[in-house]
Amino acid sequence: MKLLSVNLGRAVAVPYTDHPQGVTGIDKRPVDGPVRVSAPGPKGVGGSGLAGDTVCTLKYHGGDDQAVYAMAREDMDEWERELDRTLPDGAFGENLTTCGLDVSGALIGERWRIGPEVVLEVTSGRIPCRTFQGHLGEKGWVRRFTRRGAPGAYLRVIVPGEVRAGDAVEIVHRPDHEVTVALQFRAVTTERTLLPRVLAAGEALHPEVARTAREYQEKYGA
Repeated sequence: MKLLSVNLGRAVAVPYTDHPQGVTGIDKRPVDGPVRVSAPGPKGVGGSGLAGDTVCTLKYHGGDDQAVYAMAREDMDEWERELDRTLPDGAFGENLTTCGLDVSGALIGERWRIGPEVVLEVTSGRIPCRTFQGHLGEKGWVRRFTRRGAPGAYLRVIVPGEVRAGDAVEIVHRPDHEVTVALQFRAVTTERTLLPRVLAAGEALHPEVARTAREYQEKYGA
């Protein structure tokens, strides 16, 4: 398991975003050399966990619980075949493109060591948005991406440091529950009756997802 690429984006003006200035940082490109990774601060204040990466809409993106976004190259390869087009590393707006790692099958709270020092913890899956659809230019993309159920993972930074393309990825902790990124994603998108189950992930679960699950459980029961 390894990193194929580390991808950074800068603010670019586009016609398909709701940002007040009409900009987005979703168009991320692979970079050479080391990139510093650290906790960026709370959502709404902190942006990306990767130095040099731009997050434009802080209300929805970035922050400590969404500091890093990872996508499996294998899932992108499946999309390449389905869409009949090339999808370079970073095309989904991911910071880390991995190889040999089941990203959407990772457990919430699972921890990865990347390179010699950085440790990241899985918090949730990525919810597709209008900007993502506009970036790819695929009709009905939000619905198609949601239906596939392999969203990639958001991660928080446990141990900061530097990462670079080619770094080994090692799973150093797997929690004692069965709540995967894919399960959590289905719970908040297409199968909300699953929401009570995601609470088994405990404090590792993205706090916004935990709040939604608790509210659902209080209203409808387990």
